[in-house]
Amino acid sequence: MSAPDLVLVNARVRTPELTGHTAVAVRDGLITALGDDTDARDWSGPGTETVDLAGATLTPGLTDAHSHPVWGLEMFTGTDLSAVRDLDELRAVLAGAERRDGWVIGAGLDHNVFGGRPIHHDLIEDVLGGAPAHLRLYDGHSTLVSVAALKAAGVDGPRAFAQRSEVVCDADGRPTGHLIEHAAMDLMTPLLPVQPYAERRDRLVALLSSMAATGLTGAHVMDLGGHDVPGLLAALEEDGDLPLRLRLAPWCMPGADREELAELVRLQKRAGRLWRVGGVKFFMDGTVEGGTAWLEHADCHGQGTDAFWPDPAAYSAAVRHLHEAGVGTATHAIGDAAVRHVLDTVEALGPGGPRHRVEHIETVPDDQLGRFAALGVVASMQPPHTAYTRADRTDEWSKRLGEERAGRAWRCRDLRDAGAYLALGSDWPIAHYDARQILATAQTPRGAASARHGLTGLMALEGLTTHAAVAAGEEAIAGRIAPGYRADLTAFTVDPVTAPADETERAPVRLTMAGGRVTYRC
Repeated sequence: MSAPDLVLVNARVRTPELTGHTAVAVRDGLITALGDDTDARDWSGPGTETVDLAGATLTPGLTDAHSHPVWGLEMFTGTDLSAVRDLDELRAVLAGAERRDGWVIGAGLDHNVFGGRPIHHDLIEDVLGGAPAHLRLYDGHSTLVSVAALKAAGVDGPRAFAQRSEVVCDADGRPTGHLIEHAAMDLMTPLLPVQPYAERRDRLVALLSSMAATGLTGAHVMDLGGHDVPGLLAALEEDGDLPLRLRLAPWCMPGADREELAELVRLQKRAGRLWRVGGVKFFMDGTVEGGTAWLEHADCHGQGTDAFWPDPAAYSAAVRHLHEAGVGTATHAIGDAAVRHVLDTVEALGPGGPRHRVEHIETVPDDQLGRFAALGVVASMQPPHTAYTRADRTDEWSKRLGEERAGRAWRCRDLRDAGAYLALGSDWPIAHYDARQILATAQTPRGAASARHGLTGLMALEGLTTHAAVAAGEEAIAGRIAPGYRADLTAFTVDPVTAPADETERAPVRLTMAGGRVTYRC
């Protein structure tokens, strides 16, 4: 064996089971050998760096299977509203909020802040001093904007869109300032302050570095983040390596024609050293709180019976086109009707071909659980989202769904027990990117999610390692500690499989490595 570039010693190696090994050799970004510390002395050459992990547990590198690190930086700008808990607090924060180019910009606003009131600019207008305001709700699928913002955008009544979107209006046809889903929110995009390129670049590097410090070595990025993002990532790699391995899935929206689908196929060739375009992201619905989750029966407001694609058959045709071109898909499907339609679509494709996955799956009935494993569809879920719900089900998510469907909240364990591959993520910036929080909340669900849906420590680790690799179609090269696999590795001061969830959530990360390069060390 050629001398390794780097040797890790004095470790407890999990892959993700314990192997008894204490040392790992790395060369040219790949794992070349496993053994004990005595073996490590024999492997080393003049140029080998040795890192003593002081008894830390070494796992395959953690991958957030659903994140938005590039687009999320655009979403989560201005005043952080995520800690606001009621309307009085919101008004106080907005009254003192910093203006950017004259705008009040905020993000992370919880639907529960409004206490069941309809979301309306009248609730905040008097504290803005006439400034245009743009406040993103935490779910990323809706915003609240002020009267000045509506006027600046020329929005004075309802609009028709080619996809499920709405400018919410009152009984007299006047906009309330509540914009639901992407097309409606995009009415504001041309007016909002633009981040300078240098600021955007620096924020991205800082964010990815912070993610690496929590144990993340990679992320499945559920967007392209803008047409210039491949160029941005390429420019970053001219100066050095990225802190995380990124796999980007550009969006396919309703109305996409054959040329747009062909362009999505061509985009799959774009790649750098630690980033690549891989797969395509669809939306089959929106969110429960926004009334746009596609449900088999209406929610308590009489909403939720429409798909994001006005013609669901057109969605199925687009998936088939990509499938036949060898491109896997990831579909946002929160409601039971949306999940069922995605599974029906994949079933109609027949066996073989690229892997497909369903994102979120917040409420799913018993008769759909076994279909994931039977069809080879990966379930991709985000346990930290449970923090937006309440155990007594007085939150907006639970109230909209009603008792029966809220009782099916985030059925992670049921899907695993039914044989499904379950990839776990944060959906940052919807929830915090800290990988330790994902591991912890997967084991101890919060809010409306039942404790019986919690995963074992091993299942949680698999969700960020082996199962995440399966979701990306990379199980032959990623997600395990074995010779020939990528040297994407995470070292914890505790064993995340056996430690109590709250200890894992607080545990220091000793080392993170992506592609054989140390990206974080404590």
